[in-house]
Amino acid sequence: MTIASPASPTATAAALRKSAVSRYLQLAGLFRRRIESGDWPVGGQIPTITELSEDCGVATVTVRRALDLLAEEGLIDRFRAKGTFVRERPPRDTWCAVRTDWSGLLLARYTSHIEVLGDVASPPPAVTEQGEWPGRAAQSYRRIRRRNWRDGEAFMVSDLYIDERAYAALPPDALAQMTAMRIASELPGRQVADAQQELTVIGADLTVSQELSVRLGEPMARVVRVAVDSDGLRFLVTDGIYRGDAARLRVKLK
Repeated sequence: MTIASPASPTATAAALRKSAVSRYLQLAGLFRRRIESGDWPVGGQIPTITELSEDCGVATVTVRRALDLLAEEGLIDRFRAKGTFVRERPPRDTWCAVRTDWSGLLLARYTSHIEVLGDVASPPPAVTEQGEWPGRAAQSYRRIRRRNWRDGEAFMVSDLYIDERAYAALPPDALAQMTAMRIASELPGRQVADAQQELTVIGADLTVSQELSVRLGEPMARVVRVAVDSDGLRFLVTDGIYRGDAARLRVKLK
């Protein structure tokens, strides 16, 4: 029995036109989510290429390229004269918890390895000029690009902004061994008077897709954290992007 498409052709085609991401990549993401959600259950037969083309309002070649990606991932099996069937769901090892408590943010968890990709002088981070962040900007910062690894796989890339004066007082090897908030908490002569974080969901751009080996437009978790000292100065800001298939956020409500 063939599984029906859960979305209308008009709505799907309109959504595809709104994005600059290649349509076959968008379709692959759409089909992948149908498998994840169970709309296309494991062992079930999915619609034909012609049916999907009509349902999504795209050319058959676009559908074929999208299905090629799913086949390469081992999510579907194709059988001549029988059709295409769901083989398995995409793995979701959401082991990387985005912590919301201060003590948790100080820990270097998951036996991760931190790789320093760059270290340059920088103006104040643009991200803190938007929205209502505590404190005021320092005159100048160092921007350190870092990438976090676990078991040979990169799961986060971030820009760490540190006030130039605070940067000069960093402990040895801090940039390659410490979380951003632990750096903030252990800087000599600095006391964290206020700290905030914000999480948003974004799509991977070209740089992030290359650095984390994810598809262009793949959902990512962007976490911005700001530490303010007792003088009201934003002496540390981190703008990190986590792989969406590795991160989870859990908040205690009561």
